[in-house]
Amino acid sequence: MTASALLLVPGLNCTAALWRSQIAPLSALCPVGVADHRGVDTMGGIAAAILAVAPPRFALAGLSMGGYVALEIWRTAPERVERLALLDTQARPDGPDAAENRRRQIAIAESGGFARIADLQLPKLLAPAHQGDPDLVAVVRAMAADTGAEAFVRQQRAILGRIDSRPTLATITCPTTVVVGAEDALTPPDLAREMVAAIPGASLEIIDGAGHLSPLEAPDAVTAVLRAWLAASE
Repeated sequence: MTASALLLVPGLNCTAALWRSQIAPLSALCPVGVADHRGVDTMGGIAAAILAVAPPRFALAGLSMGGYVALEIWRTAPERVERLALLDTQARPDGPDAAENRRRQIAIAESGGFARIADLQLPKLLAPAHQGDPDLVAVVRAMAADTGAEAFVRQQRAILGRIDSRPTLATITCPTTVVVGAEDALTPPDLAREMVAAIPGASLEIIDGAGHLSPLEAPDAVTAVLRAWLAASE
């Protein structure tokens, strides 16, 4: 049975444009909405705000920060999540280096340098073959501009404060797929395999040629994976 509705959760410094190639085709299967996680600086607060306006039951797909949010939503209201897709994300908390990098980016944004952030992030967001693609680079920069410095800082603080989600994985009972770009430098395939091994019955999809922003870099492949996930029987 196809899901009742689909809620897509973008990543850090991303907007609905991350899903620009998926929204229309997946809307043929069920109603599709995109969550806004820019207004609150804790994972619990973000999950509560999203759940307050979400349908009663829904399929949930999140990329990167969106995956952290999706896991928090599962912990908060598992009875409302019909199925789960975790894209280019991880269950682990930040290590010391990643946390320090987030704090550096917060400092840059708060000191007036937010316009630099997208270019600082690009080498880790896109696969090497896509880093010179003017369309993809323009989308990344536009999403950052639409997010803005204040929301970016709130997002980074929420990510810094997130809990270790590895103990959550064994509790996930809905149909789950984990998707990762084969060239994802931020949350590489080994972290996806770790989640699949811990989630009962989860499946793994590795997207060739894609980096961290797989829905933008390999739109047809990601759409096909999500279409099959939405349409699969529970």
